[in-house]
Amino acid sequence: MFAMAKPMIMQILQRHRLAWMNAMGLFLTYSFISREKEYPRVKNASAQAWAFKSLATITNTGQYELKGWQMFVGFQHKEILVSASGAIVVDGDDFPLEVGNGTTFAGNPMTDLKTAIDTAGDFTQISAQIEITGSVFGIKPPGVPMPKNIKLVDDGYKCPKATLKGKTYMQVCCKKDPKAKVEKKTLKFLPRRYGDLSLTYDVLQAYGSNYQAQVTIDNINPLGRLDHWNLTWEWMNGEFITKMRGAYTHKRDFSECVYGPAGQYYKDFDFSTVMNCEKKPTISDLPPERKNDSQVGKLPYCCRNGTLLPSIMDESKARSIFQLEVFKMPPFLNRTALVPPEKWKIDGVVNPQYKCGPPIRVDPTEFPDPSGLDSKTYAIASWQVTCNITRPKDKLSRCCVSFSAYYNRSAIPCSTCACGCDNNEGCSKTARAMLLPTESLLVPFDNRTTKAIAWADLNKFKVPNPRPCPDNCPVSINWHIDSDYKTGWTASITLFNWDNSPFRGLVFCNPNRQSLQGP
Repeated sequence: MFAMAKPMIMQILQRHRLAWMNAMGLFLTYSFISREKEYPRVKNASAQAWAFKSLATITNTGQYELKGWQMFVGFQHKEILVSASGAIVVDGDDFPLEVGNGTTFAGNPMTDLKTAIDTAGDFTQISAQIEITGSVFGIKPPGVPMPKNIKLVDDGYKCPKATLKGKTYMQVCCKKDPKAKVEKKTLKFLPRRYGDLSLTYDVLQAYGSNYQAQVTIDNINPLGRLDHWNLTWEWMNGEFITKMRGAYTHKRDFSECVYGPAGQYYKDFDFSTVMNCEKKPTISDLPPERKNDSQVGKLPYCCRNGTLLPSIMDESKARSIFQLEVFKMPPFLNRTALVPPEKWKIDGVVNPQYKCGPPIRVDPTEFPDPSGLDSKTYAIASWQVTCNITRPKDKLSRCCVSFSAYYNRSAIPCSTCACGCDNNEGCSKTARAMLLPTESLLVPFDNRTTKAIAWADLNKFKVPNPRPCPDNCPVSINWHIDSDYKTGWTASITLFNWDNSPFRGLVFCNPNRQSLQGP
């Protein structure tokens, strides 16, 4: 895409070299290269889309190596990214990607920037370029859609406000923060980070064309819980999974290998035994009955049907492990050419929403010696992905709560559209849910209409027109007040699973009376 702009890019890079000659730190730049009017052509200037090209660079002009660089670009004109070579978008989905509020780029495949001292000034090892292509709205010539700011996101650095040099170029020099805490332990790679979920990608064995890896998922949050977890990532260099132990992929179609680059390179390979050829596989934990299976089981911390409990509840059930064999594609056929997958995502059933960062290279993971000796073995290479709980949108809620009491004949059902109403028509999304007789909570929403109308007529309640939409929740919880005394009260909790997939009930304890369990 940048073929016609290569001479201009070379001029920009030459300009950068002249600019950072006197810089001491991390020198960041953003250059706007070109734009063209896109279809459809509209009269409203603010709605007209323009295809643009730009170049962002980061150069290490300091005396410290920068590991796992991340650069923020403060886009502000409803930009939509189509491609970004030389980097990946942190926490981003597939292209095209809306980045109107700014986005963060991370290095790929070049994640670290060495110093000129260690490389004798080799520009290819101390600098990285991000060639950006996308669409922008409403900025017609002679206006230039420049970002608000650019800065380094890595810990331990301070960046002043970026300065504009003309209309199409901005720069900033970020330096070490003297007040930043220094890691006392000397690490070859980045220190491990804390997150609600910690996922580790360890390479255990490496060969020329393939390697064996192990994925470890640790639940660190004291309250977060995962049920039926599904893990996805994206292979960046044409890799495919041949074998897996402790987990499985949802799709086993090997046609993508046969008709793709893998089939052209591995001409005599039997792809019928391959586990998965998708660029973005979906991986799930095995059920408990496969735990002792000699082919796919027999791994510690595997085969729990995707359940991850908080460590304070049960430390032995706060971890999941699975292993996989990965075949690589040229030019990554060297034994040491190891690149982890990117864009990790994990979710579950009736669980918090997680947002995962990019994999960072960490010191190799230690393992106890399998022979039982008092020694340790190490992974060949290790990467860590940290995922943190984010505030979910209303429509992403997966459960709701209804209320009832011994002193009231009516039950208060879950709120209208408690878990979203995108697919409901012919009903009101804003009307309040109708009061019900308590026995109506035992039947699905579709079977409650007659009872709700009869109950409203009996008690002179107003019936909305149109009637309220359902809550659309796969799981509901009912809180019922059983009794109320001067010395205390009692309540019962009932869980209803209206979904097609199984859900294991949680145990709730009443300190005054008894332990109650949902069905």
